[in-house]
Amino acid sequence: MRGYINIPGSIYCKLCKECGARPVIVPVDDIGYVVKCSKDDRHYQTMPGVVDIEDWNRHNTIVTSSFEYNLGPRMAW
Repeated sequence: MRGYINIPGSIYCKLCKECGARPVIVPVDDIGYVVKCSKDDRHYQTMPGVVDIEDWNRHNTIVTSSFEYNLGPRMAW
């Protein structure tokens, strides 16, 4: 056994914001499961328990500054 479960492509999950890898589900002894990066154990992983893809997606959202958005017409001072 590989020790992890691939998340099917039909389930939406964000890629790891550190390296761009698709996450996997890993069983943790008798505690449950974690969703983690398939490439590096040092990247974010969810808390052990139920499979929490929503938590993975929240923590792998890349936040950009408001200056990168077009917030409307620029005012000339």
